[in-house]
Amino acid sequence: MLNPTSPLPLKDPTLFRQANCIDGKWVQADSGKTLTVADPATGEAIGEVPALGAGETRRAIEAAARAYPKWRSMLAKERAAILRKLAELMLANTDDLAIIMTAEQGKPLAE
Repeated sequence: MLNPTSPLPLKDPTLFRQANCIDGKWVQADSGKTLTVADPATGEAIGEVPALGAGETRRAIEAAARAYPKWRSMLAKERAAILRKLAELMLANTDDLAIIMTAEQGKPLAE
């Protein structure tokens, strides 16, 4: 991993994850390999992500398949509450998410 915390000026550096979430757990690639994420505008490395392979992909698909029946059986009101909470978290962290996304895309923050 290039940097366990964020090299970006974030209020909450824990939002900058250099891992993949599979079955509710943050994981690295089984192979240990990573891919560098660079700001396209500057070429500067801002982080690394796991280079996942077939095994990790299979586990992610299996986890999603296990989770789906519970999600499907929830009332629309329950699913809406979960999605609203996600939206609230995104809104609460708008500035940091914008910094991360603009660094990944190489665009100015104003865009």
